[in-house]
Amino acid sequence: MTDLSDMTRKDLEALKRDIDRQLEKLAKDERKLALEAAEKAAREHGYSLSELTAAGGAKKGKSGSVNPPKYRNPDNPDQTWTGKGRRPDWIKAAEAKGVDISTMQI
Repeated sequence: MTDLSDMTRKDLEALKRDIDRQLEKLAKDERKLALEAAEKAAREHGYSLSELTAAGGAKKGKSGSVNPPKYRNPDNPDQTWTGKGRRPDWIKAAEAKGVDISTMQI
């Protein structure tokens, strides 16, 4: 093993660059091997890997609103609130004016 304490900053930075490049190459090679193994396993079961990953795989992100809005701002109908979490500023302003928020229910 190399004694790093005898190396200059320039030598250490060059070594670090070489190590980073080698780690990237190794990761790329490992991904390629993993993909080949997954494709082989899919073929052995009569599928292509793209068929398996496209059909019913894990969903990415949210597909829609879990909690539908319960309140709508009468001054700006694009502003809604589910009634959960922090109260939006337009709800706070209406309450400050004495407006009952039940009048804004959808």
